[in-house]
Amino acid sequence: MTARALIIAAPNSGAGKTIVTLGLLSALKRKGIAVRAAKAGPDYIDPAFHAAATGEETFNLDTWAMPPSLLDALLSETARDCDLLVIEGVMGLFDGAAGPRGRTGAAADLAARYAVPVVLVLDVAAQAQSAAAVVRGFGSHDADVHIDGVVLNRVASARHRSLVSDAIEERGVRVLGAFPRDVALLPQRHLGLVQAREHGDLRERLEALADLTERHIDLDGAVAIARPIEFAAGGPIFAFPPPGQRIALAADAAFTFVYPHLLASWRKAGAEIVPFSPLADEPPPEGCDVCWLPGGYPELHGGVLAAAQKFQAGLTRFAQTRPVHGECGGYMVLGEGIKDASGTRHRMAGLLGHCTSFAKRKLHLGYREARLRAQSPIGPAGAIVRGHEFHYATLLAAGDDEPLVELADAQGRAIGNDGGRRGWVTGTFFHAIARKGID
Repeated sequence: MTARALIIAAPNSGAGKTIVTLGLLSALKRKGIAVRAAKAGPDYIDPAFHAAATGEETFNLDTWAMPPSLLDALLSETARDCDLLVIEGVMGLFDGAAGPRGRTGAAADLAARYAVPVVLVLDVAAQAQSAAAVVRGFGSHDADVHIDGVVLNRVASARHRSLVSDAIEERGVRVLGAFPRDVALLPQRHLGLVQAREHGDLRERLEALADLTERHIDLDGAVAIARPIEFAAGGPIFAFPPPGQRIALAADAAFTFVYPHLLASWRKAGAEIVPFSPLADEPPPEGCDVCWLPGGYPELHGGVLAAAQKFQAGLTRFAQTRPVHGECGGYMVLGEGIKDASGTRHRMAGLLGHCTSFAKRKLHLGYREARLRAQSPIGPAGAIVRGHEFHYATLLAAGDDEPLVELADAQGRAIGNDGGRRGWVTGTFFHAIARKGID
């Protein structure tokens, strides 16, 4: 392996990691550097932007949910045939689940495990020289995590930048550049950025970010910070076995949240992924032996999904003889109905008995460890799967289906039963990342 790597991290969420990461990726690709990206932790939205910027698939690297062998395999696959790997952190650099060192899900775990230097993004809109104390604290917090550069964000003026930069560089840390305060090129919604596929002008937005980065960031300095990746050669990518030989995968603007490492794992095991679009009123292809409905934003498309009679009839017919599984948004669609933000109720497939609401929003967020109570596309009864929840939808009615999983949080504390199962149909708000105990 000859690829070099660096991590873009921050003290907190919302500091500008994604803007800096996309700017670097776009600008470096423009310079002819073979660059790829990865995302620390559980996240669906940022990797799609990374892939658009680099033209290459982006994997998640999650030290809590993934066994070490899977981490090594994904990093090996990502680093193949690239000069530079840029890993975007999650939340704050050291933020993760309480647990054993190196297995918390924090970006710092990756920095320490693979000896990858960190570029810290600082939002300095409300401070000046005090930013140097932040850098000093982060630099001394863990001897195995090295802060080798800083990018300032939301800088008000040249004088403001000078005050901050001088104070940081007195501590021996290089300031690579600064973005001005008024950068707002990517709009957001309740689960993060508006998805990459929803921007008809995404290429223009990325080009604008590349222009901005070339003006304000020392690209050569950023590349010089990167170091060769240190890890054992990765084996095959394996998260859990494919749920079937030919997998019908719902794939459109309502169903977008599926992890690339799962699809890569299933393909490498010989499975075929056959996409179809419920929003285009397409049923699951009859030639498939399992149907997978990923998460996404069905609450934004309730009326279209309710009117998709071919999709709903085809899904019902499919579920009479073959497994159908829904995650989060897919689970919502398998229920009796979805109430959208305006309070309008839309009829869904009715293959499970629950009903969900987006009118009464409540954030459900965190790592989950799931023990399967029955056979399903994510594993046999008794298997333990690690993943996460991230949704605002609530249950209006739980229905009377048997639960699919017993959930615990990242510390192993029992949360209770979740999801539902009826005949061949299963679903849960829980997103599966990897089977536990496969090393």
